[in-house]
Amino acid sequence: MAEVEKWTAFNHPDGTVRDLSFLDAHEAVYVHSAEGKEDITYRFWVTYSFHCFAKDYDHQDPDEIAALMYIAGDKGRRPFCEQRYELARTHLRRMVESLDKSRVIHAGYGSYAVLEMDLGNGEKLYYYVVFKAFREKKKLRLHITSAYPVTERPGGAPANFFSIAYALRANKPLPVPPGQGQRRRR
Repeated sequence: MAEVEKWTAFNHPDGTVRDLSFLDAHEAVYVHSAEGKEDITYRFWVTYSFHCFAKDYDHQDPDEIAALMYIAGDKGRRPFCEQRYELARTHLRRMVESLDKSRVIHAGYGSYAVLEMDLGNGEKLYYYVVFKAFREKKKLRLHITSAYPVTERPGGAPANFFSIAYALRANKPLPVPPGQGQRRRR
């Protein structure tokens, strides 16, 4: 696997350390239950991109960018973003572990996304979590490529998470949005 499995903490310029262990690779288990049928269990190995907690902004000056720079090995470098970090720390893993109960959409470029988090009290958070689903060495994989807040619900054709899981397990093409037809998987 080429993705980061264990994230190094970030030494923030304010003198505190931001723990990133909540983004370490982990297994997520989803159980598909249908009345009159035997349950099907899908086990995915989940990894996260540093785009879940890092972002460069136009308003940042070079000194601020340098002070906030997080280097993710050969994956690249970006300034640490407090807003993305707090959202990821608070909500990301729970969203990933509830993909089977969430509204998943096609996000373009062979990706999918989940975007709505129920905060209770009737409040919702629009947190755009983009992921790739694939097989690697006979294992089902999810890689969270980015996660960031949005002010409005983005469009996107619905995608059924269990249809994605079934296609991966059966080594079939992944679901595509209506009108795009089936493309060959590489």
